[in-house]
Amino acid sequence: MARSKRKNSTSSSSAAPDWDGKRIDRHRYAANAAIFAQGDPATNVMFIEQGVVRLSVVSHAGKEAIIGMLNAGHFFGEGCLAGQGRRMAAATAVSDCSVVSILKTEMTHQLQTDRAFADRVFKDMLSRNIRLEEDLIDQLFNSTEKRLARTLLLLARFGDSELPTRAVPRVSQEMLAEMIGTTRTRVNFFMNKFRKLGLVEYDQHDGVRVNNSLLGVVLRD
Repeated sequence: MARSKRKNSTSSSSAAPDWDGKRIDRHRYAANAAIFAQGDPATNVMFIEQGVVRLSVVSHAGKEAIIGMLNAGHFFGEGCLAGQGRRMAAATAVSDCSVVSILKTEMTHQLQTDRAFADRVFKDMLSRNIRLEEDLIDQLFNSTEKRLARTLLLLARFGDSELPTRAVPRVSQEMLAEMIGTTRTRVNFFMNKFRKLGLVEYDQHDGVRVNNSLLGVVLRD
C-alpha cells in the first residue's frame, strides 16, 4: 500500500475524491470478476474509478437478487464503517473496472481529519439512499415498461452529459429482468419495442445505446 501522489481522473461526472496523502490500493477487475463475496471480512471501503459494479445477495435457498448497480464515482462496501464484520452482499465487476480500496482504519482517520473528503463521502452516501428510495417507489408503482426504461437510463448515466445517445454496459437480459423484477421474456418484448420506436439502438461494438427520447417512457402517465 502506498500513499497517492496525485489526483485521479474518473469517467463519472462527479469529481473523484482527492487521494493525496491517503493510503490506498488500486485494483483492476475484468468483467464478471468477483470483487468480494457475501460473507467475506469487511475490512475496507471501495471507490469505483472506472466501470460498473453489481451488488447482489444470495438467500439461504441459493436465490440471488441484484440490489444495486453502481457506476464510476461511487463508494461501496462502507458497511464496515458501521460495524459490519462481514460483507452483507457480493460485489462483481459488470465491465472492466478500476477500483480504489482504502482500509477501514485509514478511511475513519480521513473522515475525521479531512473535511472536504468527508463531505464528498457523505454526499455520495446520501445520494445512494435517495436512489434506493426511488428504486423502491419504482418497483411498487411503475409498470414493467417504465422500470426497464428507467434502469436503462440509469445504466447509461442519463443526465451526466448532453450527448444524444450513451452506451449501456453489457448487461444480459436475464440480469435486467432480475433488476426490475420481471422475466427475460418481458424484457425482450420491451427491448424490441424500444428499438422499433427508435428509443434504443443496437451497436456492434457498444451493444445497446440509449437515446434521450427513452425518458419519455418514464415520464408518460
